[in-house]
Amino acid sequence: MQHYDVIIVGGGMVGAGLACALSGQGVRIALVESVRAAVRTEPGYDDRAIALAYGTRRIFEGLKLWDALSGSATPIHRIHVSDRGYPGKVNMDREAEGLPAIGYVVPARDIGRVLTDAVNQRDDVDMYCPASVAAVSHEAGQVLVRVTQADSEVSMTAAVLVAADGADSALREQAGIGCRRIDYGQTAIVTNVTPQLPHDNVAWERFTDTGPLALLPMSEQRCGVVWTVGSDQADAVMALEDAEFLARLQERFGNRLGRLQRVGKRQAWPLQLVSATQSVAPRMALVGNAIHTLHPIAGQGFNLGARDIAALAEVLVDAIRAGEDPGSAQVLERYAEWRRRDHKNVTLFTDGLVRLFTLPVPGLGMVRSAGMLALDLLPPAKRLLTRLTMGRSVQTPRLARGLPL
Repeated sequence: MQHYDVIIVGGGMVGAGLACALSGQGVRIALVESVRAAVRTEPGYDDRAIALAYGTRRIFEGLKLWDALSGSATPIHRIHVSDRGYPGKVNMDREAEGLPAIGYVVPARDIGRVLTDAVNQRDDVDMYCPASVAAVSHEAGQVLVRVTQADSEVSMTAAVLVAADGADSALREQAGIGCRRIDYGQTAIVTNVTPQLPHDNVAWERFTDTGPLALLPMSEQRCGVVWTVGSDQADAVMALEDAEFLARLQERFGNRLGRLQRVGKRQAWPLQLVSATQSVAPRMALVGNAIHTLHPIAGQGFNLGARDIAALAEVLVDAIRAGEDPGSAQVLERYAEWRRRDHKNVTLFTDGLVRLFTLPVPGLGMVRSAGMLALDLLPPAKRLLTRLTMGRSVQTPRLARGLPL
């Protein structure tokens, strides 16, 4: 029998990030991950990128991991939002916030490498991988978890269990927590392209009749592409030859970056909204995609999960320092209450944008365009939108201020 303070199930970026946040705070942690990650250290043209909000950079600073990431991070100086076929647009600029960047685009490979290296160096984190949870039960004020690894089984106890096991969370289902699912009928085609003109650190979000299209600035003058198409069109788009794919993408995006000259490998991801009805259960807390899986519009998914781990780590560490039971209902409810508003705001924001820009209502396009023009001319309203995008619109955990726990 192994005894821990916190057991985290799911060793992806959110789960590993939480382990790093709790490490060094007098907390013994188990991290259980079912899939051993493929190790690839060399950068490549097809690196998949993740947009980190400025607030998420601050969290990595609080974890003392930003220096290891900054070398591969491409800053976003400006965000340009437009609606295809209409004149309305919104520009968000770092200078209005007095910051070096609105956000950053970082290869997912580098984020995973930095977090994995950090976890492997922590003496207070035990990694079980590849391993899976066989059973969860409660007894004597603690949670008992049976984990299978290879041909053996390990039993472990903890004060609190954290579900970081993704949108189809088995722990969430086992705990009886329901979730709302919305199939958007859309698929994200993800790839990288090289445009003729320099991207100048501008992130482009362009709304089209099939869904949003984003081009994100990357190193070597590449742009990461997230092109949303109807799910009934996805197979046909994926099957296009490179030249035809670039021509279709050019027609959707326009000529703001000149001719699109090169495209990398493509991946397709069906899009849905998954929203859990609650974020805690007896001796269990949910983080990341286990609570909220969002449409990639505005790039909020991982950033929302990063704020989950910053808040949960602070709540748990403060409780332990105060001599409280970190898995008690009172402590976990503090985390749930803290995160409730942010979850609601970001979910409504992303889901609302998807619906606003895809509803086939006559005349709605001109209304949207007028609204975007008005927003661009109203600095206070635009600043609120920018702060939401940057993850700075809610109560800020210590880690999100770049401070240690």
